[in-house]
Amino acid sequence: MVGSGGREHALVWKLLQSPRIQEVFCIPGNGGTAQLDRCRNIAMGVSDFEGIARLALVNNIGLIVVGPEVPLAEGITDYLQQQQLMVFGPTQAGAQVESSKAWAKALMQEAKIPTAKAAAFTDVDLAIAYVKAQGAPIVIKADGLAAGKGVTVATTVEEAIAALEASFGGLFGAAGQQVVIEEYLEGQEVSILAVTDGLTIRPLLPAQDHKQIGEGDTGSNTGGMGAYAPTPIVSSALMEQIQVEILEPAIATLRARGIDYRGVLYAGLMITPQGEPKVIEFNSRFGDPETQVILPLLETPLEEVLLACTQQRLEELAPLAWKAEAAACVVIASGGYPEAYKKGHPIQGIDQAEATGAIVFHAGTKLKQEQLVSDGGRVLAVTALGSTFEAAIAHAYKAVERIQFADLYYRKDIGHRVLGSEAS
Repeated sequence: MVGSGGREHALVWKLLQSPRIQEVFCIPGNGGTAQLDRCRNIAMGVSDFEGIARLALVNNIGLIVVGPEVPLAEGITDYLQQQQLMVFGPTQAGAQVESSKAWAKALMQEAKIPTAKAAAFTDVDLAIAYVKAQGAPIVIKADGLAAGKGVTVATTVEEAIAALEASFGGLFGAAGQQVVIEEYLEGQEVSILAVTDGLTIRPLLPAQDHKQIGEGDTGSNTGGMGAYAPTPIVSSALMEQIQVEILEPAIATLRARGIDYRGVLYAGLMITPQGEPKVIEFNSRFGDPETQVILPLLETPLEEVLLACTQQRLEELAPLAWKAEAAACVVIASGGYPEAYKKGHPIQGIDQAEATGAIVFHAGTKLKQEQLVSDGGRVLAVTALGSTFEAAIAHAYKAVERIQFADLYYRKDIGHRVLGSEAS
């Protein structure tokens, strides 16, 4: 397992439930994976392809799963495949669906996938002129990888211009030297994570994330402050429409471009007030924190799904089996995130949280002389299941209240949309 976040901890936790898995090596892992039986953290960078290949070859590793987008964009899959290793995760060419928003937008247009009208710019003055002509609200996106923080939904032209100047001024480094400017879409955002072997594509349960730091979906964008699944806004009829109009055309167009895409294709969608799905963005990996609510509901052994994708036999796999429950996840962050925050705070109460029956996935933690301490912006992701969303959300918050570290922060309104819909 390549990666160190909550998504990777959730993937390892799920894989280790299978008696077929002897051991998992985590590169570099975190404080949560360090405490799992049959799991070994290896102090190595996610971009040390040579070191990862050597470790896999020496230990006769059967499958490498790549969690984060950065090593995928850097070509980790291509390198490991050249060493005859089996990898779950797209090649560098395929990872462009996430690593370049302009490239992904062109792919969507070629595939006739419904998406927001957009234009790409490498010149700040031309970009500003375009914004002035279009007016607000409007969406400004850094073209490259910006850890989920490169998007500004500007409600005024002035805010849009400030976002452009910040991006071209180096806020996101090279990732911000090209921008994509999109029309603003109204509706509810939904995350559709789908697994694919390059020929067949199968969606997992639909989830909804809470991207913004503040309650009521206000403030700066983050990597995600909480999630729930399966979101009721996606009916079986809508999921079928997403499959036919978005997922299958995306894979077919990638294949037509000579790209053999095996891994996760994650479609971030806007469901318009008319009930139509439009793609906001594609990602080339599992979502975080969506993975933390989807995997606890999955009954099919995860390694069967991953191997079917890497061995290009997904069509033969039986339909995925799911628990008939709801899952909710609340992210506990360091105070100050997504701006400046402090690390190294001792964490207490995880055992008490898990004693409620919740699952605590570690994101930004590490073990320091046997003491668990905070080591990132998003520190923990607390997931709970229930027969209803109300029960799952209440259970998650009950567990969250057991956890303490200095200056912690979490949103108290995760699931607000679904609680309203359930009550009605």
